[in-house]
Amino acid sequence: MAGIVAVDRLGAIIPKTITAEPRLGNFPWRTVETPAGMLNSIGLDNDGMEAFLDHHLPYLTQFEAPTIVSIAGKNHDEFVAMARRLNRVEGVAALELNISCPNVSVGVDIGTDPLLCGRVVRDVVAVCGLPILAKLTPNVTDIVAIAQAAAEAGADAVSLINTVLGMAVDWRRRSPLLGNVMGGLSGPAIKPIALRAVYQVARAVSVPVVGIGGIGTVDDVLEFAVAGAAAVQIGTANFYNPQSSVRIIDDLPGTLAVAGVQRFSDLVGTLQTD
Repeated sequence: MAGIVAVDRLGAIIPKTITAEPRLGNFPWRTVETPAGMLNSIGLDNDGMEAFLDHHLPYLTQFEAPTIVSIAGKNHDEFVAMARRLNRVEGVAALELNISCPNVSVGVDIGTDPLLCGRVVRDVVAVCGLPILAKLTPNVTDIVAIAQAAAEAGADAVSLINTVLGMAVDWRRRSPLLGNVMGGLSGPAIKPIALRAVYQVARAVSVPVVGIGGIGTVDDVLEFAVAGAAAVQIGTANFYNPQSSVRIIDDLPGTLAVAGVQRFSDLVGTLQTD
């Protein structure tokens, strides 16, 4: 990673979500390219929390960019236990609660129910002094209600959106392309959905909103800013342009000057709809 991207220039690093125990993930295929994005059904494949702490975190902490650890529990109690374990671990700057992955059979129910979401955030906050971000799913009827529950329970920020549930098929073989049948759509195709969600949530909560979904250029970033995002995450763009984050950083000062502002924060939430 360090040989491809100037990691120290990034605002933060969020590695792939970890679970308490190792997970093999879903059967292949796990990724399918789409005309405007990518479907993935990785299934949270990872070596488990202890292996992450022993082997991966030491590598990540060599960079100046802080590490935000994304965690997923198979139930409420496991989220709380993982947060307790990670509390005050050197090198962990914050926790992201992945309560929104569509590619596993357990866990996402927390992110689709305001009561369950609020309860897990509240109990995580009670045992962990790190900043807590709740990552939300768009696969709900009302994402605002979920975001409000997370904010009221003590989340320091809400991140949205996770992938949009979708699928791809091979009509000749009459079979799905993903081994798990369905997966999460990311990339430019979901940007309009993400912008809508950020706009709605930013008007309804007092905590910062982190925008995610189809971001690959400085214009994308500033669209999310005026919609209400105080920060952004870049994911899928790294697959087709690993330099996208650094290029955005380079382009940002000049683009802000064109907008007539000095700071990124000057644009946040300035969308005019009247």
